[in-house]
Amino acid sequence: MAQMQGEGGRQPVLVWDVAVRVFHWTLLLLLGFSWLSAEMDWMDWHFYSGYAVLTLILFRILWGFVGSTHARFGDFLYGPSAVIAYLRTLPSRTAAKFAGHNPLGGISVVLILLCVLVQAGTGMFANDDILYEGPLYKHVSKDLSDWLTTIHKYNFNLLLVLAGVHVAAVLYYLFWKSENLVKPMFTGRKLLQPGVAPAHARVRSLGLAAVLLAVCAAAVWFLVNS
Repeated sequence: MAQMQGEGGRQPVLVWDVAVRVFHWTLLLLLGFSWLSAEMDWMDWHFYSGYAVLTLILFRILWGFVGSTHARFGDFLYGPSAVIAYLRTLPSRTAAKFAGHNPLGGISVVLILLCVLVQAGTGMFANDDILYEGPLYKHVSKDLSDWLTTIHKYNFNLLLVLAGVHVAAVLYYLFWKSENLVKPMFTGRKLLQPGVAPAHARVRSLGLAAVLLAVCAAAVWFLVNS
């Protein structure tokens, strides 16, 4: 069936699969709850939230290699020359022609994934010197646990900075380049000019995503109970 024609000859193209969209919004909610549970001293729930976050991050890393075309790292990680060329287009009010993440967006994705991975990973070894210890605390020395706890605390500030930059970029693209990056993360579809999306782009099955998520959940369960 022919696709509906959009504005200026653009067509709605499926770019973000269900797995990427569910990951994005679930991670956002979990990070917010992790912050709230720490502030309210709901530490048991804070740990559970951390385990869920770690599961999601491990899944997204795997999906970045075997997932749908635009979910893969190879689709949105560019070399230095491409990044520099893209930086030169930022003052323009014309949206760039990328089906998936643009070069800066790709860097942002990787930085956020790494930062959240560090946050969840260090939390597994952290302690508060009073009541609570991460599930892997027993496998390291007290000094190492204290050092990882410090990283856990300060890395959260870095995560807030990255989140702020991410929100600012979304607003910049919306108001300066008239490109809505939020709506496609709900619908999965972007309005693109013909030929922008590669003809060979594939959407992997939700069943595969479910299997990978289950494997990641099992791996985290094993770590927590080791």
